[in-house]
Amino acid sequence: MFNDIVIIRGGGDLASGTIQKLHRSGFRVLVLEVAKPTSIRRNVSFSEAIYQGLVEIEGITAVHVCSLSEIENAWTRKKVPVVIDEQGKYIKIIKPKIVVDAIIAKKNMGTTRDMADITIALGPGFTAGIDVDVVIETARGHDLGRLIFHGEAEKNTGIPGTIMGYSKERVIHSPCSGVMKNVAGIGSVVQVDEIIAYIGETEIKATMAGLLRGILRNGSIVPYGFKIADIDPRLPEKINCYTISDKARNIAGGVLEAVLYLMTQTMEG
Repeated sequence: MFNDIVIIRGGGDLASGTIQKLHRSGFRVLVLEVAKPTSIRRNVSFSEAIYQGLVEIEGITAVHVCSLSEIENAWTRKKVPVVIDEQGKYIKIIKPKIVVDAIIAKKNMGTTRDMADITIALGPGFTAGIDVDVVIETARGHDLGRLIFHGEAEKNTGIPGTIMGYSKERVIHSPCSGVMKNVAGIGSVVQVDEIIAYIGETEIKATMAGLLRGILRNGSIVPYGFKIADIDPRLPEKINCYTISDKARNIAGGVLEAVLYLMTQTMEG
């Protein structure tokens, strides 16, 4: 019954590329999320279904569900179910053949190779052949999307990719802990030093001019140093705020390749 199911841990913007590609390829996808997801690029994160009940990204609808029957109902309606399940209990209940860790936490949050016949993880924090079967490279550059069968992905540098000469300036981290109160919304054009939000009474200012491509939800409780916003210098490309990124699509291609390759190996074995 469940032989074409893929359970994906995480529904952020990079995970959404994988969710889209596997869903379109005919797999029944189930997304496991935490109770309060902290996706920045919320307009292209299926995790937002936890807050909104239903979200649509590039023609694919995801729905927040709370039980196995609701999961099956979503699949029947060609929707992507998203359930709160930080510990992965539905992996034990459904016993899927494929599990993908797309949390992008830069460390392993509990995914093990014995969770499914095929296990795949995105980015650093996993050792292919030990923690999972395959690791997908997530660092921008020549190896982005590459399948790693032995060893690890490139270590996290903490430095965002460069766009139009901007790198560190593109990402804003919280200067203190507290509750966010947003002033600007995703897709807004912001100027250097323009106030885009408050954390408590502390002003959060834009570090560069550009499009506010992502910002945490209003009311989010954030710790010091947490990533809270993302600015894109490409003003004419506002549509990018509402579509899955090139990086996410590239990684998704690697995941689909890994799934098909490992399924073929299993069949031949």
